[in-house]
Amino acid sequence: MSDKTVSDSGKSGRKKKTQPHDLKWITTKILDDVFTDEVSLFKPHFDVDYAAYIQRLWDSNPDIYAILKQENDLEGARNALYSYLEHAERKVFALDNDLHILEKSTVRECIRVFKSIIGAINEFRTEFSALESLWKLAHDKKDDLEGKISAGFILEFINLFRGVTGKSNIYLENEEVKKGIPEFLRMKGREAAVARMEILDDLGSSVKKYFKKYPSGLESEVISWRMENEMKILRYFGATVGEWNDYRWQLKHVIKDARPLLDLIELTSEQREAVNKAVKNKVAFGITPYYLSLMDSKLSIGYDHAIRAQVIPPKEYVDKMVDHKGDRDITFDFMGEHDTSPVDLITRRYPIISIIKPFITCAQICVYCQRNWEIEKVLEPGALASRAKIDEALNWFDEHKSVGDVLITGGDPLIMKDEQLERIIEKLSAKEQIYRIRIGSRTPVVLPMRFTDRLMDMLSRYHNPPRLEIALVTHFEHSYEITPAAMEAVQKLRKSGISVYNQQVYTVENSRRFETAKLRKDLKSIGVDPYYTFNMKGKEETSRYMVPIARILQERKEEARLLPGLDRTDEPVFNVPRLGKNHLRAGQDHKLVMILPDGSRVYEFHPWEKNITPVPPYNYVDVPIYDYLEELAARGENIRDYRTIWFYY
Repeated sequence: MSDKTVSDSGKSGRKKKTQPHDLKWITTKILDDVFTDEVSLFKPHFDVDYAAYIQRLWDSNPDIYAILKQENDLEGARNALYSYLEHAERKVFALDNDLHILEKSTVRECIRVFKSIIGAINEFRTEFSALESLWKLAHDKKDDLEGKISAGFILEFINLFRGVTGKSNIYLENEEVKKGIPEFLRMKGREAAVARMEILDDLGSSVKKYFKKYPSGLESEVISWRMENEMKILRYFGATVGEWNDYRWQLKHVIKDARPLLDLIELTSEQREAVNKAVKNKVAFGITPYYLSLMDSKLSIGYDHAIRAQVIPPKEYVDKMVDHKGDRDITFDFMGEHDTSPVDLITRRYPIISIIKPFITCAQICVYCQRNWEIEKVLEPGALASRAKIDEALNWFDEHKSVGDVLITGGDPLIMKDEQLERIIEKLSAKEQIYRIRIGSRTPVVLPMRFTDRLMDMLSRYHNPPRLEIALVTHFEHSYEITPAAMEAVQKLRKSGISVYNQQVYTVENSRRFETAKLRKDLKSIGVDPYYTFNMKGKEETSRYMVPIARILQERKEEARLLPGLDRTDEPVFNVPRLGKNHLRAGQDHKLVMILPDGSRVYEFHPWEKNITPVPPYNYVDVPIYDYLEELAARGENIRDYRTIWFYY
């Protein structure tokens, strides 16, 4: 860690990509080749001719080009392509097909996806026809496509076309992947084991290399920096170490404007302007002194990018929040909680689980909070619901006895006073059907000193297995948030028998190669079990944080899979609005149905009720893979490392 070369902490997120204006659309972004051949479509500092993308598209599958070119109408092209794809699929099962069986699997998946995309029903549902655009490109109808089709769209089909023919290059061969088995499988006994060890050692060394890029807050050098930060903040507020360790002092001194930030750490001009605009327009903003101490004082250090992104809003976010000041509760309620709340404070989307929200504020505000539409400001005085409202919500459980698992969330319920929280836990624990009470709180991350002996004594009194379990669900985003203080808070809970689980939101700030894998390992080291990895919700105000679904699937298969099973206990999920979680690894529960002109994928998500009751699916427009790779390139990533992302559907 001595060579502090990381420099992306000053970036506040994805920059908006210039839209194509004509068929000579160009890009001047510095990008690496996303392919594995010798010719790059992305040339640093040079204008890229749109025609080069088109030519590469046709070169990737001349058969498809010939079909599109020779058919005089769209339906003829559709029928001819279906015939071609059916023939291509049959070839996979031929005795003389010498593709590797893994490459054959990719071929079948690409064929399945291609058939879905050219389906007339999916064109109708998405109000767009990718097939029509491809057909027009083949017939050189430039006027019809001017300014509409992006490089991201073309790159999706370049890879899809290649995949259909068994040339995905996933395994880095220069030619088609041929039948065969590794040498170690041809051997026996100790000889086989030794040969295998070389492969495994290489993989293990690669993982360790990546892990070094993402230090945790438990490393001695980081601890030293943060002690200096803490002392600087204490001098700024004229406080003592004893006060620092008192959560009430922390709450009293939550930073609610840009001035302390400017005095204590370096900010980019965009960050400063965004915070000032947020404060001026009463957009919720706040940072605990403790969490501020986790930020690098200098932008050039750059390990704290995920921490800053949690609480320092980007300009686009603030602008959207200001524009929708009068209708945030409708515009930004992505999960449709208005439509899943049978009574005030209660949300229910599952048969045995329910949420109660007695307190709608937090110690600090996360930019991409699911409930930013109902959090007025940090530590809002009126955030606690009235006793009558809380009692009404608690009484609701008496009429719905199938609910046995209750999540107390908000806001952050651990910002409530001990007696206020205990009253709710006491009443819930008295209900015979309630067997688990979960507390959703980010205090282990942003306010670890909240876990006082008094709080622990109270929670321990109600944690009474097997009759009733108390569990805490928290929200670490990055290894850099894991500190000795956070570990102490977690260990207090674990020593009381209370399990601690983590729900990570997968964003552009923690999605680099092995960045989330490192978080899982570090979480387990302090006693936290990875629980869910959430695909970023499709909230327009936080679009610059979003990561394509393909990346979360790639991460799970190519990075998490290399960890021991105890480290990868989390499940990658997509939250379907109004309905609930869709497990992304369950491929049968979602499918890609269209590629839009900007390169966005449209997914059809099936609800958890599938095979139980007929609930309609949900169509979701993802962020373009191309745009995401641009952002990674801007952060210094080697795009070749992500080349297989296109084949995760």
